Amino acid sequence: MSLIDKEESAIGEDGYRRIRTDIIFGRLAPGHKLRLEALRETYGVSVSTLREILNRLAAEGFVAAEGKRGFEVAAVSADNLRELAGLRLLLESHAMAISFANADVEWEGRIVSAHHKLASTERLMDTGIGEPEQWKRYDGEFHQALISNCGSRLLMETHSLVFDRYFRYQMVAFHYRGAEPAAQHKALLECALKRDADTATLVLSAHVNNCVAHALANSALR
Repeated sequence: MSLIDKEESAIGEDGYRRIRTDIIFGRLAPGHKLRLEALRETYGVSVSTLREILNRLAAEGFVAAEGKRGFEVAAVSADNLRELAGLRLLLESHAMAISFANADVEWEGRIVSAHHKLASTERLMDTGIGEPEQWKRYDGEFHQALISNCGSRLLMETHSLVFDRYFRYQMVAFHYRGAEPAAQHKALLECALKRDADTATLVLSAHVNNCVAHALANSALR
């Protein structure tokens, strides 16, 4: 690969991450038309690379391709949220059970460290000065740490994609909910250290389902 090709690849990967992040955090709202020329000016990526990025995001479920009419940010709906929540619970509960069974000192260190960062960020979110992107990163890292001993890279990658699509609803349809999810994260940590997969599954179910109920009660999702 030539130097120019490498530079273009790096620019494309940066553009992909930026557009994906802007969709997850609602800066590019559901239904927003993704005009190639406007995106080129905003993200500094060529039109041909943008087409590749948008097709990649369409395959991940963040963008909808409209044939000859172009692309738009994927819509949100109550049914889609329920589907993502169910899929997340299925994947994460299964992966947690395997990780707990394979637990070792290194895994314990990962989850304790990840929870410390998440809990610190949650305290900042409570005060109103926390950064949502940092919260999202540490929330994802904690849940990934819980399943990191599952022994399947594919399972972890699939969970990560579903988690990001689910998290998008936290930005678009509802926001940080305060003490309850923070307490549930602490309970998940305690379950992990005790290798109690059954209780962890119950906590996770409440964690996810309560978020869904909150979203449906406090947004215009249909």
